[in-house]
Amino acid sequence: MMEKSKKYLSDIIMAIDLIQNFVADTPDFDSYQNDLKTQSAIERQLAITGEALNKLKQLEPDLLIQNDRQVIGFRNRLIHAYDSIDNAIVWVIIKRHLPELQKEIQNLSE
Repeated sequence: MMEKSKKYLSDIIMAIDLIQNFVADTPDFDSYQNDLKTQSAIERQLAITGEALNKLKQLEPDLLIQNDRQVIGFRNRLIHAYDSIDNAIVWVIIKRHLPELQKEIQNLSE
Protein backbone atom coordinates (compact mmCIF):
# COMPACT_ATOMS: atom_id res chain seq x y z
CA MET A 1 0.00 0.00 0.00
CA MET A 2 1.31 3.45 -0.89
CA GLU A 3 2.25 5.95 1.82
CA LYS A 4 -0.43 8.37 0.60
CA SER A 5 -3.01 5.60 1.00
CA LYS A 6 -1.89 5.01 4.58
CA LYS A 7 -2.31 8.74 5.24
CA TYR A 8 -5.91 8.63 3.97
CA LEU A 9 -6.62 5.61 6.19
CA SER A 10 -5.21 7.55 9.13
CA ASP A 11 -7.33 10.59 8.26
CA ILE A 12 -10.47 8.43 8.23
CA ILE A 13 -9.63 6.86 11.60
CA MET A 14 -8.93 10.28 13.09
CA ALA A 15 -12.21 11.72 11.76
CA ILE A 16 -14.21 8.80 13.15
CA ASP A 17 -12.46 9.13 16.52
CA LEU A 18 -13.32 12.83 16.61
CA ILE A 19 -16.97 12.10 15.78
CA GLN A 20 -17.13 9.60 18.63
CA ASN A 21 -15.60 12.16 20.98
CA PHE A 22 -18.07 14.81 19.85
CA VAL A 23 -21.08 12.59 20.62
CA ALA A 24 -19.70 11.14 23.85
CA ASP A 25 -21.69 13.69 25.86
CA THR A 26 -24.74 13.53 23.58
CA PRO A 27 -27.00 10.88 25.10
CA ASP A 28 -29.76 10.81 22.50
CA PHE A 29 -31.03 12.14 19.19
CA ASP A 30 -32.95 15.03 20.79
CA SER A 31 -29.76 16.31 22.41
CA TYR A 32 -27.98 16.04 19.07
CA GLN A 33 -30.85 17.80 17.30
CA ASN A 34 -30.55 20.75 19.68
CA ASP A 35 -26.74 21.06 19.53
CA LEU A 36 -25.79 23.01 16.40
CA LYS A 37 -22.11 23.09 17.31
CA THR A 38 -21.91 19.29 17.57
CA GLN A 39 -23.88 18.89 14.34
CA SER A 40 -21.48 21.17 12.52
CA ALA A 41 -18.40 19.44 13.91
CA ILE A 42 -19.70 15.99 13.03
CA GLU A 43 -20.75 17.00 9.53
CA ARG A 44 -17.23 18.38 8.95
CA GLN A 45 -15.65 15.10 10.03
CA LEU A 46 -18.08 13.07 7.91
CA ALA A 47 -17.08 15.22 4.93
CA ILE A 48 -13.40 14.55 5.68
CA THR A 49 -14.13 10.83 5.95
CA GLY A 50 -15.87 10.78 2.57
CA GLU A 51 -13.18 12.85 0.87
CA ALA A 52 -10.33 10.75 2.27
CA LEU A 53 -12.15 7.58 1.24
CA ASN A 54 -12.69 8.97 -2.26
CA LYS A 55 -8.99 9.80 -2.62
CA LEU A 56 -8.04 6.42 -1.20
CA LYS A 57 -10.23 4.61 -3.73
CA GLN A 58 -8.62 6.63 -6.55
CA LEU A 59 -5.18 5.44 -5.44
CA GLU A 60 -6.25 1.90 -4.56
CA PRO A 61 -9.26 1.07 -6.77
CA ASP A 62 -9.09 -2.66 -5.94
CA LEU A 63 -9.35 -2.02 -2.21
CA LEU A 64 -12.60 -3.49 -0.93
CA ILE A 65 -14.43 -1.26 1.52
CA GLN A 66 -18.05 -2.01 2.26
CA ASN A 67 -20.40 0.92 1.55
CA ASP A 68 -17.62 3.09 0.14
CA ARG A 69 -19.90 4.55 -2.53
CA GLN A 70 -22.50 5.49 0.10
CA VAL A 71 -19.89 7.19 2.30
CA ILE A 72 -18.55 9.17 -0.65
CA GLY A 73 -22.07 9.97 -1.82
CA PHE A 74 -23.02 11.27 1.61
CA ARG A 75 -19.93 13.46 1.60
CA ASN A 76 -21.12 14.93 -1.68
CA ARG A 77 -24.54 15.63 -0.17
CA LEU A 78 -22.94 17.32 2.83
CA ILE A 79 -20.89 19.58 0.59
CA HIS A 80 -23.20 20.23 -2.35
CA ALA A 81 -26.70 19.71 -0.93
CA TYR A 82 -26.06 20.80 2.65
CA ASP A 83 -29.58 22.21 2.91
CA SER A 84 -31.12 18.77 2.47
CA ILE A 85 -29.26 16.99 5.28
CA ASP A 86 -31.56 15.17 7.70
CA ASN A 87 -30.18 15.02 11.25
CA ALA A 88 -31.89 11.68 11.79
CA ILE A 89 -29.86 10.18 8.96
CA VAL A 90 -26.64 11.62 10.40
CA TRP A 91 -27.52 10.16 13.80
CA VAL A 92 -28.09 6.70 12.30
CA ILE A 93 -24.78 6.93 10.45
CA ILE A 94 -22.99 7.82 13.68
CA LYS A 95 -24.61 5.11 15.78
CA ARG A 96 -25.04 2.26 13.30
CA HIS A 97 -22.59 2.61 10.42
CA LEU A 98 -19.46 4.39 11.67
CA PRO A 99 -18.40 1.63 14.10
CA GLU A 100 -18.34 -0.88 11.23
CA LEU A 101 -16.41 1.48 8.96
CA GLN A 102 -13.97 2.15 11.80
CA LYS A 103 -13.25 -1.58 12.23
CA GLU A 104 -12.84 -2.05 8.51
CA ILE A 105 -10.44 0.88 8.12
CA GLN A 106 -8.42 -0.14 11.18
CA ASN A 107 -8.02 -3.65 9.73
CA LEU A 108 -6.76 -2.17 6.46
CA SER A 109 -4.27 0.07 8.23
CA GLU A 110 -2.60 -2.80 10.14
